Amino acid sequence: MKELLNSCTGFEWDEGNAVKNRIRHQVAQSECEQVFFNEPLIVANDVKHSDREKRWFVLGQTDSGRLLFLVFTIRKNMIRVISARDMNKKERRIYSEQA
Repeated sequence: MKELLNSCTGFEWDEGNAVKNRIRHQVAQSECEQVFFNEPLIVANDVKHSDREKRWFVLGQTDSGRLLFLVFTIRKNMIRVISARDMNKKERRIYSEQA
């Protein structure tokens, strides 16, 4: 997975998803981008939501230490964040065990 992310050249934003993430979960685009540059970064296939296109989810943190859960896809070497929210209790536990 690291190789796939390393081959990405930037981020592609859908305005609808960006607004949804900002209004529903108070997550800014810049916070989503920060997650991909901070360690630890836990990435896994989102099999349940990959019927039309391959999707992944990531557990990571922003530069300020905010713990986020993101769902994303990759289109033409661009990371496209679909959904972003704070990690729930179970996700925080999993993340802290990997740190």
